[in-house]
Amino acid sequence: MEEPEALAWRKTRYSIANGDCVEVATAGGSVAVRDSKNPAGAVIKYAPGAWQMFLAATRRGEHD
Repeated sequence: MEEPEALAWRKTRYSIANGDCVEVATAGGSVAVRDSKNPAGAVIKYAPGAWQMFLAATRRGEHD
């Protein structure tokens, strides 16, 4: 994976509005996730299929 500072990070409008700032970036076919309040901190990398499963579960309210 590329160095985190070299990735094009983006936030959803929902995280901007409520302060729960999670950023995502694509990295070599994977999805990278980090806390925008700590950009030098940990980066979690997901395979595309795992990320899609996470998003689907979140939309169903399984992570509320």
